[in-house]
Amino acid sequence: YFSKHHTLFCFTLENNDPSYADYKIYNELSNSSLRYINPFYFLNLKRIIRENSITHVIIEHPYYGWMGLLLKHFCGVKLIIHSHNIESERFKSIGKWWWKIMWYYEKWIHTKANFTFCISEEDQDYFIENYNIKPSETAVITFGFPMQNIPPDTELKYARSILLNKYNLADNTRLFLFNGALGYEPNTDAVKNIVEHINPVFIKKNLDYKIIICGKDLPATMNELKEYAGENIIYAGFVDDISIYCKGCDVFINPVQIGGGIKTKLVEALGYNMNVVSSLNGAIGVDTKICEGKLLVCENNAWEDFADKMQQACLYEANTPAQFFENFYWGNISQKAANIIEGL
Repeated sequence: YFSKHHTLFCFTLENNDPSYADYKIYNELSNSSLRYINPFYFLNLKRIIRENSITHVIIEHPYYGWMGLLLKHFCGVKLIIHSHNIESERFKSIGKWWWKIMWYYEKWIHTKANFTFCISEEDQDYFIENYNIKPSETAVITFGFPMQNIPPDTELKYARSILLNKYNLADNTRLFLFNGALGYEPNTDAVKNIVEHINPVFIKKNLDYKIIICGKDLPATMNELKEYAGENIIYAGFVDDISIYCKGCDVFINPVQIGGGIKTKLVEALGYNMNVVSSLNGAIGVDTKICEGKLLVCENNAWEDFADKMQQACLYEANTPAQFFENFYWGNISQKAANIIEGL
């Protein structure tokens, strides 16, 4: 979407697929985690910048900020850091002892950059208050959704029929969904919350329902959730097309308690017209006011309330409102980012 506004070059991992893009991709970054401290990429980037008369560099996440600062100094480019989280706070929330080192590094990178793109208003406020970034040097450039409207009703009904047939379920079965990279600690923790806290409470509601959990890398100790198979839990594992589940399920549940930034799966769920129940932490970055009842939020660890809101969400029939798409459609987001770039 951004490449529709400016000529774009992408310097990325060796195993990223370049076939979908209509802009130039350089698959030159190693897949090894050591890539973050490899100084030899500087020469390649310097060459690419000069060959293509590049004027601005956008770094996704702060990790390559040191490289961005070198390019800013030696190539005369404007440097923008697009922060997907407050990384230091995210690491603090999952118990990493070195989070404070990241905090100082993150602050240094953002204060030296020309501009900061933030994923949410909450993160923007944090940068301004804690890193002393000028309000005029930051803006919210959030995660987005690729469509301007909800899918047609025929698509939603077809997706639901696929799921009902696949799992041999009755037509009146309420379908709840959670998906994510399940090896990531906040998502692993969310799965535990579902099977140990939320589902036992919801069983008492005496409804015909299933909770479908999608994603790869679930820890082996959880044994593919087989012990919960008789308790309305379906572990689908990795699925080829998650949109079928987003279109076919009734309610997305997001009991994430830790981690930072906007939860991309929550934006996608609302875009696909699902009702959503989320913990307070999991709903950061999405204003309930623009969702008009589609997003219900409860306090962290309030499982009785979470289960009550799941039942409420089953009864809400309105579509995701236009205001949501005005805020989260990728076309609008990229236009905003492009306008800021032009003004630097």
